Amino acid sequence: MATEIERKFLVNGTDWRQGVPVRLCQGYLNRDEARTVRVRIAASRAYLTIKGLTQGVSRPEFEYEIPFDDGQVLLALCDGPLLQKDRYTVQHAGARWEIDEFLGANAGLVIAEIELEDERQGFERPSWLSTEVTGDPRYYNANLVGAPYQTWRHAAS
Repeated sequence: MATEIERKFLVNGTDWRQGVPVRLCQGYLNRDEARTVRVRIAASRAYLTIKGLTQGVSRPEFEYEIPFDDGQVLLALCDGPLLQKDRYTVQHAGARWEIDEFLGANAGLVIAEIELEDERQGFERPSWLSTEVTGDPRYYNANLVGAPYQTWRHAAS
């Protein structure tokens, strides 16, 4: 079984903005708490991803590349609006960070993710890393579809 071990953090400043981002467009065929089924288009490639219930910082994850045309059709079947973001990949101290700059109704939100081999694995924090949001469901991509960042961010002001 494939397992994703991931930690998420908010981001400060713009020092993380390196290289050319990849535009991602994704939607959800299922956004149940126990499982999500996601369709993603990244540049000219399409993927279908199934994720199980998160326990700690781990969850089952199965990702498959699918034909691009199938991905476009599946996006049209998705529940709720599509999520769009630019993804930057940054190497720092031997670790690969994926930084997502959200667009549309989630504009203003920037999240850095690191995938680990083990839940206890240590890593060096880049200077642009801020608050950890790993366990906060508001920041789950599937939840940002139904409750976009700009709505709850402004509601808290």
